[in-house]
Amino acid sequence: MENEKYSKELNVAVRVVHMACSLCQKVQNQFLSTNSDQVKSKDDDSLVTVADWSVQAIVSWMLSEVFGGQNISIVAEEDIQTLTKSESSSLLGMVVNAVNECLAEASRFGLQAPGKALSASQILDAISRCNSHGGPSGRHWVLDPVDGTLGFVRGDQYAVALAMIDDGEVIIGVLGCPNYPLKDDGLNKYSQQNLVMLKIPSGEVGCVMYTMKGTGKVWMQPLLPCDKRLEWPNSAVRIRVSSVDDPALATFCEPVERTNSNHSFAAGVANTVGLRKKPLRVYSMVKYAAIARGEAEIYMRFARSGYKEKIWDHAAGVLLVQEAGGVVTDAGGRPLDFSKGIYLEGLDRGIIACCGIKLHEKIIGAVYASWESSNL
Repeated sequence: MENEKYSKELNVAVRVVHMACSLCQKVQNQFLSTNSDQVKSKDDDSLVTVADWSVQAIVSWMLSEVFGGQNISIVAEEDIQTLTKSESSSLLGMVVNAVNECLAEASRFGLQAPGKALSASQILDAISRCNSHGGPSGRHWVLDPVDGTLGFVRGDQYAVALAMIDDGEVIIGVLGCPNYPLKDDGLNKYSQQNLVMLKIPSGEVGCVMYTMKGTGKVWMQPLLPCDKRLEWPNSAVRIRVSSVDDPALATFCEPVERTNSNHSFAAGVANTVGLRKKPLRVYSMVKYAAIARGEAEIYMRFARSGYKEKIWDHAAGVLLVQEAGGVVTDAGGRPLDFSKGIYLEGLDRGIIACCGIKLHEKIIGAVYASWESSNL
């Protein structure tokens, strides 16, 4: 990618996400093979795993080492409340081991490893340092360490999402998708299956996608095999959105869980606009990845009343779709605002991502046509 103002930030972000994906693959394989106690429920009943905390720790540590120590602003999902409970000592031990095993391989990703293994307190500090609330001024890194934790624990789709916001604008987006099949139609073929247990051959699944605002270019790299060093950006290929603009031919994505999106309203919109294919229900921000690389054309998400969307669930994916030639707005057709803190404030009904303006306009029109009969 061209030598831009933020080239160093993009370079580091891509390498860190590759490293985080490697950690996630190891933790997921261990979890699925042993069913060990690596998953906990948070106060809102959502799940958190050893991978969530471990990825947040290594991303926080690496970014802080490269870009300014304790003063760096990182907005991320996890805290250390559960890890610091007395009954969580074994869980904390697993996080410490996972982090240090991953950091020991940092040179494979072109990054500098610490001089010695990090202590539990250093790792907890790295996790808790990600407590920024973002905002309209300054530079803020935005991390979802494991987006789609339910997909992660089921051996299905999940993502490591890292973005950088500068003065309220998303400038860098990097999305690691360890279980995303690289072949065309792979996501549709393996949708809601345990990809880990299917034992898809190495080299056919897993990638990192990345972009920088204003370049109009999105790149995809296969995940790094365990015996290789990262060659960046030599192994990357450029991806683009689909050219389909006929609703009858379009594939649309939505969340798997009904708690995350109103499937019935989405079905009404689909019927109104003339979508004929069944929805492709996918865990995590991989839905954005599918649009960015042309495997799907539409992503609709209509959260139920009272739910507030967090910026870490969308920042990286939105930029990927936009720079790949697509359009992302709220359901009223307005741009998403990432400058208001950790939430997408003022969101109109939901989020619509499309491969092009023609489909987008049709979907927005269908939202308004369907609204009176909805139960949102």
